[in-house]
Amino acid sequence: MNEESCLCPPRPPHAQDLVLTRLIDAPAERLYRCWTEPALLKQWFVPRPWTIAHVEQDLRPGGASLVVMRDPDGNEYPNAGVYLELVPGRKLVFTDAYGAGWTPSEKPFMTAIVTFEPEGAYGQQTRYTAIARHWTEEARKQHEAMGFHTGWGICADQLQELAATLKD
Repeated sequence: MNEESCLCPPRPPHAQDLVLTRLIDAPAERLYRCWTEPALLKQWFVPRPWTIAHVEQDLRPGGASLVVMRDPDGNEYPNAGVYLELVPGRKLVFTDAYGAGWTPSEKPFMTAIVTFEPEGAYGQQTRYTAIARHWTEEARKQHEAMGFHTGWGICADQLQELAATLKD
């Protein structure tokens, strides 16, 4: 299998990457649903007590994405971008480098590469990998200092909790 057709994250990661990998006790399709259904995404995508105020998803390459995060004081932080690649049940790639209609953003921060690799008996577990690929090493360091590993780790725990409640 060549790198182009591989659904797994590239190896080794780039210097601009932050990577979170977890083995989650849920099938890949459930995790993919949690990422691609707005009502589900709102339940896990930010560390509590933060919340998601609004989600818009046009799930196709070039489709726009908007996730508005809300802090405990009510301040809102919109995160807009576009999807670059979607492989149902297996992979999502999206970036904030562009907005709707491929309009370049003023200050791109990262591209996310999220993979769901079935594992275990009958695919009841998933190797979940989230890569935040930054435009510069400086941006990666900034994101790491903001608490990438802690924050994305908490979100992965919340993702697992939610996925456990879903039916196939």
